[in-house]
Amino acid sequence: SHLAIVDMAYACNTVPQTLINLLDETRPITFAGCMTQTYLFLTFAITECLLLVVMSYDRYVAICHPLHYTVIMNWRVCTIMAAVSWIVSFLLSLVHLLLILRLPFCGPHEINHFFCEILSVLKLACADTTLNQVVIFAACVFTLVGPLCFVLVSYTRILVAILRIQSGERRRKAFSTCSSHLCVVGLFFGSAIVMYMAPKSQHPGEQQKILFLFYSFFNPMLN
Repeated sequence: SHLAIVDMAYACNTVPQTLINLLDETRPITFAGCMTQTYLFLTFAITECLLLVVMSYDRYVAICHPLHYTVIMNWRVCTIMAAVSWIVSFLLSLVHLLLILRLPFCGPHEINHFFCEILSVLKLACADTTLNQVVIFAACVFTLVGPLCFVLVSYTRILVAILRIQSGERRRKAFSTCSSHLCVVGLFFGSAIVMYMAPKSQHPGEQQKILFLFYSFFNPMLN
């Protein structure tokens, strides 16, 4: 349910403005609106990363420790995991926002993107953005690389457990439970890591727009 809320909010935050930009390129967005959009986008993106990690742990417990599932993943644990995911994302996004607000923007005030994406906004700043870039990289290690490693470890354990299942029907059920989640995880984390951590290509602006479509439109639709 939290993942569904995040994906709907994700789409509502970016899709309307994207459609407006495509229909009327001359219609501007206010600076306050742009900063709000950036903050919400970061918040929902980080929340999704953390929720996907929580879900992979849930799959791990369900398949590797089925008899203890209701004890380990009780309502209190689920509530704490969901709350921590939201709180961390709100605070980390606030750090990024405050670092952006300290920068001067001298113009041109035209963002080469579908919406106010953080890297595209930083390109318009007429000051040194090294601190912003360092914080973005550190945040990516915390919210992308770390969680992805945890997910891979969880699914390695899950795969070993599934291969030990004797019943073909139970094995198929276990695979169907995890395959869709793993597919979405791979697309989301893969595109986000390329976007924010890989060296920029010769056409970074166009590359960012294509990757944006993957993790902002395609993944929520799959979820």
